[in-house]
Amino acid sequence: MFIRAYLRASTSDQDAQRARADLERFAQERGLSIASWYFENESGAKLERPELFRLLRDAKPGDVLLIEQVDRLSRLTSDDWQRLRQEIDGRQIKIVALDLPTSWQLAAPSDEFTSRVFMAINQLMLDVLAAVARKDYEDRRRRQVQGIKKAQSLGRYQGRPEDAKRNAAILKMLSAGQSWNDIQAATGCSRSTLARLARRQKEEDNPAAGIA
Repeated sequence: MFIRAYLRASTSDQDAQRARADLERFAQERGLSIASWYFENESGAKLERPELFRLLRDAKPGDVLLIEQVDRLSRLTSDDWQRLRQEIDGRQIKIVALDLPTSWQLAAPSDEFTSRVFMAINQLMLDVLAAVARKDYEDRRRRQVQGIKKAQSLGRYQGRPEDAKRNAAILKMLSAGQSWNDIQAATGCSRSTLARLARRQKEEDNPAAGIA
């Protein structure tokens, strides 16, 4: 059984490795070692996350996907969460989360009956926590929009300043034909930022393309 740790932060200015020490401590306390680490800065509301799916491709049946919290794995819609669950279950990977004590038994040897009982309990709790994580995400987004609208009505909202130096470097890398994965690795930008800059570059190269 291999322990594969997955750590995620939502944006490029957040530290995806923040909880690394907590995962290491959890494993050490149980006499386990983490075989590989996967870090990325992507929204948990997105199903398409390169490092998460690299982990799934690397994993073998019986491996453990270790996370700090269920919301690090999913803030997905119900349909996308079910797609991800099917992918994980199909590969026979066990999800162990520090905030889900019912999952801890899955990282320890046990008889078949005990393992099946905890697996069933864990699957139910994962669905509940994934739903809670999605609701929290939607609530925060709604409050953010409300706050922006209020600030705009009062003339106080200016938006987040653009990182012009970084974005200029990204545009140069795009022009040079570098892959998105390489650009993300070099700059730490999010996939959404990269898509926005690629779209901007396309419109600048062909102004007519931006007219619908």
